[in-house]
Amino acid sequence: MTIHSEHPFLDPDPDPVRRLRGRLGGAVTLWTSGTEEWAGLTVSSVMVAGGEPGRLIALLDPDSDLRSVLAETGRSVVQLLEWGHRDLAEAFAGQLPSPGGPFRMGEWEQTEFGPRLVSATSWAAVELESSETVGWSDLVVTRVVDVVLGDDAEPLVHRRGRYRRQDG
Repeated sequence: MTIHSEHPFLDPDPDPVRRLRGRLGGAVTLWTSGTEEWAGLTVSSVMVAGGEPGRLIALLDPDSDLRSVLAETGRSVVQLLEWGHRDLAEAFAGQLPSPGGPFRMGEWEQTEFGPRLVSATSWAAVELESSETVGWSDLVVTRVVDVVLGDDAEPLVHRRGRYRRQDG
C-alpha cells in the first residue's frame, strides 16, 4: 500500500486527462472478491449497461490485489458506499492507514461472489466477462447476477479528489 501526502487531483496537475476525470465525479463503489484470501478496491470509474443480463463496467488498477483475485475467482461484490463509509473508501484506495488491513474496518459476510459489507444497503453480485488494458487501467466487463437496492440515504460521491455528501 502506498500513501501519498499530495492530493491526486490538485491543480496544476500536469496531466489534463486526470484533471478531466476528477471533474466528472461519480458514485463511490467498493469492489471485493475472494473466498480464502480477500481483496478489495475503491472504484468510482464505473458504468452500468442495461440489457439481459445487465453489466457493470469498470476501470481497475491492473496492479491491485483485487484485479488478481477477480481474475482468479471470476466473481465480485460491488457495494455502493455511503457518506459514513468514507474512511473505509480511503483505506481500500490505499490513502488511509489501516492496521491489519482494510477488511478490519467493517463487518463482512462471505458470499459466493466474495465478501459483502454488511452495512452497504445497495450492492450487486457480478461475474467477470472480459477484460482488456485501456490506458493505465484494466477495463473489466462484468455480468450482473444479483442486485440488492436499499435506501442509500447519503450516497458517497467523489469529485475533484474529494468526497461529497449528496442527498439520496
